[in-house]
Amino acid sequence: MKTLFVVTGRGIGGDAAIAFNISKALSKYGVECEFALNHGSPGLLFKKHGIEWHETSIPQAGGHAATKFSLITGGFRTIKAIFEALRLYRKVKPDVVVGTIGGGAIVGCLTAKIAGIPSAGIVSTPYDSKVSKFTTTIALPESPLFNMEIDNVNMYKSYMPVNPDIITGNKENALKLMPEEYDPELPTILLSSGSTLFEKMALAAPKIRDSGIKANIVVIGDPLDEKYRKYLETGIIYLGYINWVKDLYKLVDFVIITDDGLMLHEAIACNLPIITLLRVKYGRYHNMGKIFRGAMIESEFENIDKAANSFLKDMNKTKDNAAKYGVEVLQASDKIAKIIYNSIK
Repeated sequence: MKTLFVVTGRGIGGDAAIAFNISKALSKYGVECEFALNHGSPGLLFKKHGIEWHETSIPQAGGHAATKFSLITGGFRTIKAIFEALRLYRKVKPDVVVGTIGGGAIVGCLTAKIAGIPSAGIVSTPYDSKVSKFTTTIALPESPLFNMEIDNVNMYKSYMPVNPDIITGNKENALKLMPEEYDPELPTILLSSGSTLFEKMALAAPKIRDSGIKANIVVIGDPLDEKYRKYLETGIIYLGYINWVKDLYKLVDFVIITDDGLMLHEAIACNLPIITLLRVKYGRYHNMGKIFRGAMIESEFENIDKAANSFLKDMNKTKDNAAKYGVEVLQASDKIAKIIYNSIK
């Protein structure tokens, strides 16, 4: 059996990690997995694991931040992308196609419908969730479908599929990789907006630093704009894009992350105390506090320095609540893999 993942994004984290984690779970069922990314994607996550990928057009309309204009232009690009994807399907001959988030879900599943190939859509936005009308659909917490009553037998809900190995990090490995300015005697705060560093998260680090907090302030992620590096030049440990985040999780005392994406689920799985910095990515707010009740506190940018200082005094107040969800989050990859495997059968 062969699965083709059609993945939106640049192939460096987030959506690519979702596809990769599901593929690892599928491999346990004897399923061969291949991947398709948009033309020119750096694909760093797949390169790290020695995985080659196919290239095809996977247009994006902006996800949660989509506008009417971006949807219309994305729609025109989708028509062209479907014809290109059809050629790819004839070459790969998959038994099932897994459209993964945004344009990957829409192009992947629409093309599979036209080609008569079983498919499954991993969805997280209002627009990719529309594939639920014609294919097996797994709604992640950011999808509006996640909070709805489901009466469609081909529609499922799941937490994001984290890699179960995420909880197996080694603190000593992280210590060896930290730069000289790291002080092991101080608490450590990790700030991240995922594989890509967004401006508001980059600006939060110096804001916390200037509050006089006594802690290591660590920031990770490839900057969306190179000018963000200047915000992090003094009094902040900026590590950039790293492939040892599971070790880093074992070192940090708490995390400041966005209220979306895979990293939030990873932090939940690791039972880490969490502050979610709101509206980092294009002003979006997902209300993950409603999904993971009590497992995090929320903060607007204007108050992030006060929130961090207050949180540092009582870091464990969300840790026990995170533990309530941790086991189910760790099982999400296998849950989704079973759904896809059954769609093949």
